[in-house]
Amino acid sequence: MKNPFHYGGVVTGNDFCNRTEEQQVLFRAIQNGEKLFIYSERRIGKTSLVKQVLQQAEKKGSTASYIDLWPTDSEASFITTVAKSITMSMGGTAQKLLSTAKQFFGKLAPSVSLNDEGKPVVTFRVQAESQITPLLEDVLSVPVRLSKKNRSVVIVFDEFQRIVEYDSDTIEGYLRSIIQQQKDVCYLFLGSRKHIIKRLFLDSSRPLYRSSGHFPLGPIDMKEWVPFIRHKFELSGKSIEPSMIHDLCNLTGGHPFYTQHICHVLWELGEPNQSLKANALEKAINILLNRESYAYTMLWESLTSNQQRFLRGLSVKPSEMRPFSSEFLKSCGIKSSSSAQRAAEALIEKDLIDRENGGFVIVDRFFKIWIAEKFK
Repeated sequence: MKNPFHYGGVVTGNDFCNRTEEQQVLFRAIQNGEKLFIYSERRIGKTSLVKQVLQQAEKKGSTASYIDLWPTDSEASFITTVAKSITMSMGGTAQKLLSTAKQFFGKLAPSVSLNDEGKPVVTFRVQAESQITPLLEDVLSVPVRLSKKNRSVVIVFDEFQRIVEYDSDTIEGYLRSIIQQQKDVCYLFLGSRKHIIKRLFLDSSRPLYRSSGHFPLGPIDMKEWVPFIRHKFELSGKSIEPSMIHDLCNLTGGHPFYTQHICHVLWELGEPNQSLKANALEKAINILLNRESYAYTMLWESLTSNQQRFLRGLSVKPSEMRPFSSEFLKSCGIKSSSSAQRAAEALIEKDLIDRENGGFVIVDRFFKIWIAEKFK
């Protein structure tokens, strides 16, 4: 039987755990034409959640465009990516796609070709840098044109923090204007580098300041994981004790990626019609850490001494201990709070830690375990 636990990609349908309340809120946001920025740490399931909701919205007649900005690096690539995503979301034959592309994005020289699977794909190009501003206006006006056709329209920008790396903040300014004018279009802005996303929407000097509502996405509660995990094991004729589920959820903090990953390994260790052995969780963690050991070692060796000390402290100290307190600094061997602050800021920029409840958390749960095991 195929392993029922999935990680590392978009998870939907029966493989998707809970998020019932979040799905309802986002579905209502789409119906109401709200603007939300959805932020969380990496791999917590933002994209899976939103795509799950988009499927529901499309069944109700909405036009939904999911736009992944990760491959973009400039205003020009932003324009062509938005045009392609909106056109492809409307579907149809090659002829229909080309007709749609010409109707809404004719200035972008659209063309249609067949991919390796024989499916039609539309492409666009910006022919001159001088066209950027008018093309940006044209592209961002399309959602409201669609909404006037009595359609509910939702535009999703994933990895939205990429726009910070463009040469200018032109797009931020235009989006601010668009958001204010397009009252009936729902915009969802997704980002996994929380400090950048918050800077975009909470820094009063940025164009998008306070332009959207906040929708922080956290881990999934243990009470939701327990029946989900037990059911997956039982469907395949295997079983796992609730106490082991509690232990693994305490290790992962309910983070979907790490929880599903450990369950994936545990399921492989299980035997049909038998309960997992008492040491199965420890064995699964050792398997995962051995797989990641080389990458973690290389990462560790790339850090400064104070960055390493700060991570060691976070990996073994109680979460309620303040990271710049004298007690924490003494236990880590960091000489001053200023040195600890510099180490923390550098680790945030490297996406190794994130702020949480007045303190910090190591983003990669397995890396945290690796550090704790290495220096215990």
